[in-house]
Amino acid sequence: MTFFQSRSARSLFAAMAFSILVITGCSSTSSSSTQSSTTSTAADTGKPQSSLVLDKQAQTVLDQLLQYPGGSQAQVSSAVLTFAPGASTGLHKHEAPLYVYVLEGTITVTYDGGIVKNFSEGSAILEAVGIAHNGENKTDKPVKLLVVNMGAAGVANTVTL
Repeated sequence: MTFFQSRSARSLFAAMAFSILVITGCSSTSSSSTQSSTTSTAADTGKPQSSLVLDKQAQTVLDQLLQYPGGSQAQVSSAVLTFAPGASTGLHKHEAPLYVYVLEGTITVTYDGGIVKNFSEGSAILEAVGIAHNGENKTDKPVKLLVVNMGAAGVANTVTL
């Protein structure tokens, strides 16, 4: 049985996804008039406003099928990473799924094989698993990322190379 086939895992993942939406206050490319009307409707009903950021994504940024490590207790951790201009992650890889939401700025990620991708503010991605890459702030402004590791006991979230 994979992680996502168990009911408790699906519930954990759904709660985590909802929390990310609420914490980041994400909004997609809605116009400000739409946001205003949605905000007043949300206030009128007493329910939180929600803007879809990532929906049922089943592949990483490199088109790998999303698979969760099996056989271990699930562990979820998150952090907000801030990159000063010129800062980089250093070459690394992930052994478990990793969700990233770009809160501010643009991060450039270079993957093994020379694939380069730029992710700008508002981008929501599932990072490549098992593929060496380096993230770098090539701009003159800070970059802020919300990073959510969907790991498991005994599985490294990040492996420095």
